Amino acid sequence: MLQTKPKKFDIAYEKTCSCKPTHLNCLTAKDWVKSQVAVWEFFYEKRDIRDKSIHPAVFPIALPAKCIEVFTHRGELVLDPFVGIGTTFVAAQDLGRNAVGFDLKQEYIEFAKKRLGQKRLAESKQLAICDDAHNIPDYLEEETVSLAVTSPPYAHMLNKPRLNKSIRGDLRDNGHYQKIQQYSDDPRDLGTMTHEEYAKSLTEIYGKILPLMKPRAHCVINVNDVWWENRRYPTHIYVVGALHKAGFELRNILIWDKRNLVNQVGIYGWPSNYIKLGATFEYILDFWRPPE
Repeated sequence: MLQTKPKKFDIAYEKTCSCKPTHLNCLTAKDWVKSQVAVWEFFYEKRDIRDKSIHPAVFPIALPAKCIEVFTHRGELVLDPFVGIGTTFVAAQDLGRNAVGFDLKQEYIEFAKKRLGQKRLAESKQLAICDDAHNIPDYLEEETVSLAVTSPPYAHMLNKPRLNKSIRGDLRDNGHYQKIQQYSDDPRDLGTMTHEEYAKSLTEIYGKILPLMKPRAHCVINVNDVWWENRRYPTHIYVVGALHKAGFELRNILIWDKRNLVNQVGIYGWPSNYIKLGATFEYILDFWRPPE
């Protein structure tokens, strides 16, 4: 039996504010200056989900909220290709932006919908779908997305027992110690891939997303490098290469300063093998669809 493609989403994507056509966002000049600093710091709030048994890696609501404020207007459309449990949705809903998100895991999609159910705003819509990110063009019209923002799975970083080396020794057995917290066993899951496969898949996915973006629309990816079997993998470099191949252009490299979130840290590597504490920062890579 032939499978029919899903119907395109009926979702608004034009701005509803009164900002001038040449403006990138709704920010005042004062807030714009604050956002120009290339080191960003965020705090988790009560609504944030930090239970790793629900999801092993969730960024704070404040991170996508910051990106949404900087790169969109009220009423515009935000895309999260790897939406997980819907943190980007919460930020979009708070800020009056429409949003669509995709994830392979139905459990995450259902959780995301429940988070949205806690607060309904008539001025915007957020839609979650369980599907492969490769299929996103089946749901969206071309040149409708004003921002794509996500934190994708980090290649095969979770395919090993959690050792909690960055935590002080007597606190490492926190319920997740020695457990594998991979997102899924689905071979399409980026989290199961080598870095080479990961980059190839990202190029394929974002090559299909590019036509959906408005010209000059931004694409933000939050990612950290991976330490695997005593070797560092510069995941952010793989991501930059993949997005360039997909047709995007790198505009800014920002740093998420996480030092305010690091406490009761353990000592590892001392005294003979210096390894930086990877939990202290992450990359926020900002690309755009180049103007024609």
